[in-house]
Amino acid sequence: MKNKKNKIKVGISVGDLNGIGAEVILKTFQDNRMFEFCTPVVFASTKALSYQKKMLNLKIDLHGIRQVQQAFPNKLNVMNLWRDPVPMTPGKPSEEIGRYAVESFVKAVEALKQGEIDVLVTAPFNKETIQSDYFDFPGHTDYLAKELEGKALMFMISEDLKVGLVTGHLPLKYVAQQITQEKIIDKIKIMHHSLRQDFGVDKPLIAVLGLNPHSGDGGLLGTEENEIIRPAIIKLKKAGYMVFGPYAADSFFGSENYKKFDAVLAMYHDQGLIPFKTLSFGKGVNFTAGLDKVRTSPDHGTAYEIAGKNLADPGSFREAVFKAVDIFRKRKEYNELTENVLEKQDTGKDKNKG
Repeated sequence: MKNKKNKIKVGISVGDLNGIGAEVILKTFQDNRMFEFCTPVVFASTKALSYQKKMLNLKIDLHGIRQVQQAFPNKLNVMNLWRDPVPMTPGKPSEEIGRYAVESFVKAVEALKQGEIDVLVTAPFNKETIQSDYFDFPGHTDYLAKELEGKALMFMISEDLKVGLVTGHLPLKYVAQQITQEKIIDKIKIMHHSLRQDFGVDKPLIAVLGLNPHSGDGGLLGTEENEIIRPAIIKLKKAGYMVFGPYAADSFFGSENYKKFDAVLAMYHDQGLIPFKTLSFGKGVNFTAGLDKVRTSPDHGTAYEIAGKNLADPGSFREAVFKAVDIFRKRKEYNELTENVLEKQDTGKDKNKG
């Protein structure tokens, strides 16, 4: 068994307390085997989680703490951010609950930046109820891109399929004008590096989807493929990247063409997430690639329709924890390996000088 001191510390933002976030967190750590490889810290309050635990009739001990450093192995640690009772009404959107979700997320990101936690797993919140003068972001990814170092890529991952997006939470009417050669090249480079660093893929094969129906049909149904997407792919190939496309999105997944590649770059949110969730729902994870810290989340939302009914499946959240820990370890191994290679190269240069 892994040394307790070396266990990866997993920070968890609680998400929308009127949704299923707290439920999937509690259900995940009801299984004591989860504590064998990580120490979880939920940013919320013991009162709020105790209410959820009692309502759902779940059996799990909570360990309240005031500082992350007090986190105890083999316990579900709860970083107490507030003392007052939270007015929870399962299944109903609430701006007040949205403020608690934002506080949990912001404090967890702060702990991640300071190295108090190793990775961050975010439970879902409501993108409408979180909006305020203080927090004006479409979602988790946009805030993380601002607060952390690097360039963010929304990367949906499962064992059999990995899909990244050129554009994320953006109205469809704005998508075409946001598709540029520079952005496609940028996203492919982030994806390529993540596949090598975070997933151990030595020579990634990446597929790129077209924007228009039938990938433009030679310009009949749109010119973005010929004028933007294909030229970007050509530039990447010349630079040594194994990138192919653009492929027509309507047949790419149904024909199982995606199985020939390590990852797929989609042009916009639904183009990538509809097939991903159809093929991987309950097992998929949302990973923010390209940043200096590891963040994952489940592939579902707040699910108000089943909140408070003890019907939520914790599978995707549990997988998000697994992936966060696994990526953290692979990234550490990759960095150590590349550092050793550079050290050897530097040593060789010094010898030649002598």
